[in-house]
Amino acid sequence: MTTGGVVLGVDVGGTGIKARVTDASGRSLGDHRVPTPKDDPHAHRLAEVVADLVVGALRTPAPGPDHTLDAVGLVVPGVVHEASGTAVLSVNLGWRGVPVRDRVQQALEHRGITVPVAFGHDVRAGALAEVSGPGAAALRVGSVGFVPVGTGLASALVVDGAVVDGGGWAGEVGQVRITVGPHAGARTEEIASAGAVARRLGVPSARQAVERVRAGDPAAVAVWHECIDVLADAIAWMTAVAGCHTVVVGGGLAESGALLFGPLGSAVADRLPGLRAPALVPARHRDAAGSLGAAILAQDLLASLTSTGQRA
Repeated sequence: MTTGGVVLGVDVGGTGIKARVTDASGRSLGDHRVPTPKDDPHAHRLAEVVADLVVGALRTPAPGPDHTLDAVGLVVPGVVHEASGTAVLSVNLGWRGVPVRDRVQQALEHRGITVPVAFGHDVRAGALAEVSGPGAAALRVGSVGFVPVGTGLASALVVDGAVVDGGGWAGEVGQVRITVGPHAGARTEEIASAGAVARRLGVPSARQAVERVRAGDPAAVAVWHECIDVLADAIAWMTAVAGCHTVVVGGGLAESGALLFGPLGSAVADRLPGLRAPALVPARHRDAAGSLGAAILAQDLLASLTSTGQRA
């Protein structure tokens, strides 16, 4: 009886899906990226895409002739209920009360594939990846925040190495409505996310928006600083409430480096007079954190099945 295996970690984002095949040691055996299906309110097309990824993973060379794909980890954005495998509310995907895990398992069964599927929240999974493994010992002590700034905005809190679940609702800072100032009435992620920056400037991606900021385009610079101001508010409140000594910032905007981290660090510190400002650090795993976290969830599921005798 083994305690690990080859797993596929699948991270469903608002615009793209990232998947990684790993072995029991966490070594990567292959990466895949595909677009997230649009206009898919019941996740039927998403389930077929994940099934395609599983079929591809089954063809991935494994570290030994006796190894096959042993489990799948699937993480999605929004408010999720891990135990039932349900996306309670995923705004960017148009999901409300969708049994995503069941949809995926049905799509797999239709192809004659039977593997256990672990289900979770993309940001909490990303936080789990960031605090796991060698080199992350300092992040497993005290309170640490994880804030990926991608298509949308959410966060996760890690306390002494354990990710806070909060019944599925913890960390949804992007859904908080702004009540004062020029953006009153908007949700936080409608201003402070990579998707929002690109959308407000009318460009296809945050990378192109960043290029305009670097070039000194006045409109881009204004949108950029508005994003930083709203993001700083969210991080400051997280720090004040949870006492975070470090906030790990990931997602597309983190790729801009000092252009983001310089003014964001100053803005957060300015909002915490007399308090300890957190260290702001880029995500170690960049945009792969979610798929790596999904793979960890799959390994944890395998360990659980092994301990209860459900896996030979």
